[in-house]
Amino acid sequence: MTATIDRTTADEHAPSPPARLSLTPGTAPGLLDGAWWPRSRDLSRELPALAERLDHSWGRITRVTVNPAFWPVIPRKVPVSGHTVHVGWFTNEQDPHKILLFSYTADRLDLLIIPPETDPAAAARLTSAATTPGSLLTASRLMEDERAADEATESRDREEEWESEGGWEPR
Repeated sequence: MTATIDRTTADEHAPSPPARLSLTPGTAPGLLDGAWWPRSRDLSRELPALAERLDHSWGRITRVTVNPAFWPVIPRKVPVSGHTVHVGWFTNEQDPHKILLFSYTADRLDLLIIPPETDPAAAARLTSAATTPGSLLTASRLMEDERAADEATESRDREEEWESEGGWEPR
């Protein structure tokens, strides 16, 4: 008797959920055109949903570039319903928190990449900041500001906990 082990899972063949994407309203130029919050760090799995979402409203995505700092594997090509998206990367030239998307019909989109493990409240704040028309904040600056705000909140929470547990009291 022989046994066959199927190493594929049901999710590998299931369609990806819609991309969590928000674009800047209006035409005021800024450094970012919106924000993308992928569900994982797997570009092969995440890019099709993003490209499909943009193909109809913005034009067929042909190329994307990322900084490899937060992506463990960067495929050279990703199949997207009916066409292929070519993927490139730049280590020093591109902000690690940004993805650039290029299409035939429009120039390019610069999107903030919100890390998949980000808390939903923080993701909402980052999305709002990235989609502010005319904003001159870079993707890395938005991430630094969010990290600093998060650390300040944690510090304040620890101090309040210390005080509520009897902490230091003057004599």
